[in-house]
Amino acid sequence: MIKVYYDGICEHCSKEINHYKKISQTGVFEWIDVAANPDAMIDYNITQTNALLFLHAVDEKSKIHVGSEAFALIWKNLPNWNFLGHVISFPLIKFLTKRIYIWFAKRRFNRYRHCQLASKNFLNR
Repeated sequence: MIKVYYDGICEHCSKEINHYKKISQTGVFEWIDVAANPDAMIDYNITQTNALLFLHAVDEKSKIHVGSEAFALIWKNLPNWNFLGHVISFPLIKFLTKRIYIWFAKRRFNRYRHCQLASKNFLNR
């Protein structure tokens, strides 16, 4: 089973994940809201701050996929999205989508108060 760690407070993130939940086959994904569960990724040494900053997915072999690579993994396992998952894995496209994703994720993270609070809580530990 693929574990997907996402920001359940973010409207954009939740809307997208909810769509994936509707179209995915049963037993393929486990969806984990890192905003509601601060220690969700503690076993992987990933803080809530980093989990909120970037989408994470852990495949069946316990390999962690981050950002656009997590999307590629998800899409490869969704009906009618498989092709797109493979397309964004081509080297040049992967390079570009990774850069675009990082820009978008940082921008989104800086706009949400709950992300900033998680970041401050982490620094104060």
